[in-house]
Amino acid sequence: MPEVMTLLSMSRSVIYEQIRAGRLRSVTQGRARLVSAAAIADYVTLLENETMRSNA
Repeated sequence: MPEVMTLLSMSRSVIYEQIRAGRLRSVTQGRARLVSAAAIADYVTLLENETMRSNA
């Protein structure tokens, strides 16, 4: 999770909030929660699309 926090410049609580909301995909492996590079890219694309819609 620290890497995801750094890449997205978000706090741990905001990342978990986005995961609970279904906006950021993740999987669990044992006790660890993992976020793939593809999931991060999809999340950034989602944010870009939302920004474009709000600016239109």
